[in-house]
Amino acid sequence: MRYQRRTPQLQRLVEDVGVVLAGRGGSRMLRILGVTLSRYTVLSQLKRVPLPPLEVPRVLGVDDFALYGDTYGTLLVDATTRLPLTLWEGRDAEQLSRWLRKHPGVEVACRDGSLTYRQGITTGAPDAVQVSDRFHLWQGLSRRVQDIASTHRGCLPAAVPRGNEGDPAPVQGTVENTAADTRAGRHARRLFEAVHALTRTGRSHSSVARELGLNRRTVSKCARARTWQEVMRRPPRKPSTLDPCLGYLQQRWDEGQHSAKILHEELQAKGYLGHYQRVKMAVAPLRRGLPLDEPHERPPSPREATRWITTHPHRRSPRINDRLPRLLEHCPELRTAHDLVRRFAAMLDNRDATSLPEWLDDLANTGLAPLAGLAGALREDRHAVSQGIATAYNSGVNEARITDVKLQKRLMAGRAGVSLLRHRVVLIAHLRRRYADRPTVSPR
Repeated sequence: MRYQRRTPQLQRLVEDVGVVLAGRGGSRMLRILGVTLSRYTVLSQLKRVPLPPLEVPRVLGVDDFALYGDTYGTLLVDATTRLPLTLWEGRDAEQLSRWLRKHPGVEVACRDGSLTYRQGITTGAPDAVQVSDRFHLWQGLSRRVQDIASTHRGCLPAAVPRGNEGDPAPVQGTVENTAADTRAGRHARRLFEAVHALTRTGRSHSSVARELGLNRRTVSKCARARTWQEVMRRPPRKPSTLDPCLGYLQQRWDEGQHSAKILHEELQAKGYLGHYQRVKMAVAPLRRGLPLDEPHERPPSPREATRWITTHPHRRSPRINDRLPRLLEHCPELRTAHDLVRRFAAMLDNRDATSLPEWLDDLANTGLAPLAGLAGALREDRHAVSQGIATAYNSGVNEARITDVKLQKRLMAGRAGVSLLRHRVVLIAHLRRRYADRPTVSPR
């Protein structure tokens, strides 16, 4: 420009800093470099930078992202060059089909299982091969397995190994009687009896919660419980360094040594490095005629059970390999889900979708509502699912670019408009590519 007060090199610096740090951050960085500009000037210079010419990609990635609140946006990515093409507010099919008709030439379109994007691609690029992303397919199946595990929550304690068969029964009765005498035990018993007295009359959990002044989840927990002991909060004790010494403590106690100080000294002679207080707390139950408090394993949550089922057998820990068969033997529904998950994983590993129709039929005939619903959804999108299993195309590039979009939003405190956000997302990707491709000069 004729009256420009910045040299071309300084102008490029201002533009690059604006692209990387936006208005306020760019103004601060330029001030450190000796260039005093307001954030509004930095943003105006950024908006003057022209976007690179758009080249229609052969492989297109389509995905949505949260713009702000409940408003979502759509991001298009060139899956070959891994560069973002454009983004806009909304995720309706008409907008996507309009862009595809305006930019013909897309041969492959990678997307998730969204019906909106499926319709938009079908309308705008009917000749393009649609690919349903492998990650979203696996994620959808995992969610259905978690729904089944939540429904059969009562089966999850079966995964925990039981104690020795020779343990005397009176000890357990003594422990329960002692718990009933505590304040927490009396409260749990009163709560259990009050909830069951009202739910037996056929009243809903919400009505019982309002009358007793409790949370609905608490009422549901008490209603599911078979005994008041299940209502009582008893967090399992975490393993400690003293656990290998519990057998020795029990033996010395039976021999008549009841001094925690002497027992601690004996353990120190054997190499125990823990504090005396831990030994004192460990032998405290023995003074009341109770057994030693050994670490008690908590049953897996529905999410943990799902992770056990979806993890490859060779990557499971020995602990999971010991507990998962117990759970599957006790719960036929989870065993069915496990077998179907492993068959689908084999299709993904081998990239072979020939057995997909048979797998979908088995999925629908399980009698489990979550899996039957998933089978119906996958059957409607069967061609894209087959491409997602058999081909190497996926939406990994889309997810990476969405992470970058979220970063740019945070840099602008989420107050940037869609046009400015689009400008920065596209320009910063090309800026990074430009400097990444620049050859480095090694020092002499």
